Amino acid sequence: MSKMNPVVHFEMPYEDVKRLQDFYTKAFGWQMSNTGEEMGHYVLAGTTETDANRMVKTPGTINGGFYSKATMPEGVAAIPSVVISVEDIKASMKKVTAAGGKLLGEPMEIPGIGKYVSFTDTEGNRVSILQPVTGN
Repeated sequence: MSKMNPVVHFEMPYEDVKRLQDFYTKAFGWQMSNTGEEMGHYVLAGTTETDANRMVKTPGTINGGFYSKATMPEGVAAIPSVVISVEDIKASMKKVTAAGGKLLGEPMEIPGIGKYVSFTDTEGNRVSILQPVTGN
């Protein structure tokens, strides 16, 4: 059996950053952190403890993030999605298109995190793949 690629992150859209942060902090005790203008006001959501390398301590748990609906490129649906960890983003991009998916742009470098690109699957869901930085 070939290696499976795990879901490592979730993403959801927001309209009002303060309202978003207040809700998830009060409802679930999540640690919300706004990355600021240079990262498109992406809000990191800490849902579980992490180690010094920002990796989750408890297997099976994931953290996530929220993006502003206003920053989504035209034609890309602002809907919840998941991020799947892959070893080789270029090879995975080929597998996605060969399986019927459609890439949404080129991979981007997220400093200290890795290479990231979104795609739509055969059902129209927006999903992303991430090749994590290695050697931390």
